[in-house]
Amino acid sequence: MKSIIVTGASSGIGRATALLFLSQGWTVGLLARSKDKLEALAKEHQAAIVLPADVTDPNAVERAFRSFTDRTGRLDVLFNNAGIFAPGGTIDEIALDDWYQSVNVNLNGMFLCAREAFKIMRHQNPQGGRIINNGSIAAHVPRPNSVHYSATKHAITGLTRSLSLDGRRFGIACGQIDIGNARTQMVQGLVDAAQAAGETPDPTMAVEDAARSVLHMASLPPEANVQFMTVMATTMPYIGRG
Repeated sequence: MKSIIVTGASSGIGRATALLFLSQGWTVGLLARSKDKLEALAKEHQAAIVLPADVTDPNAVERAFRSFTDRTGRLDVLFNNAGIFAPGGTIDEIALDDWYQSVNVNLNGMFLCAREAFKIMRHQNPQGGRIINNGSIAAHVPRPNSVHYSATKHAITGLTRSLSLDGRRFGIACGQIDIGNARTQMVQGLVDAAQAAGETPDPTMAVEDAARSVLHMASLPPEANVQFMTVMATTMPYIGRG
């Protein structure tokens, strides 16, 4: 049975992805801060392992990954997904605390989880594995008033490329999925804000479509890798956005 840890598994893309992998017979580590939500998700799934942890806490991340491999014996895939979208604005309007929190969760948290996964995959037998980072359309082109989010997501592209390069000799593949407007609670907040301002919100797509894309990336044989995948609502303004 193949194994995966999904961060940010308590809601949104992480939750949908975890449920899909469980339905396909994977052992799934559910990592997020909300222990009660994780336990509710795992209640009907014997192959789910609850890993309550804050991705910004190095010790908590290390304990969670160790707890998972103590039970499974190995880690095949990490879906490095946890992230936040802090209140937006122009750079002079964004509170410093929101900037620091964005960097801490979206960048530091993904670094810490990738670090633990890489370490496990490098030393397990057989060696190797796969890390899938959740970037964003914002890793390529920003939406307005999102300098904190866009900056962290651009950084994830650098993280992905470095992991791909450094992981080659250890059989560790790394790819990035850039998702455009899956219908999560976070995206719904953006839709509601646009409507409240009298604007037409961007089109959205089902979150399950994003999850299926992650499953495709994770299910490839070791000699194949999706380096970058963009999956988005068909008519959203990505091409030509800027």
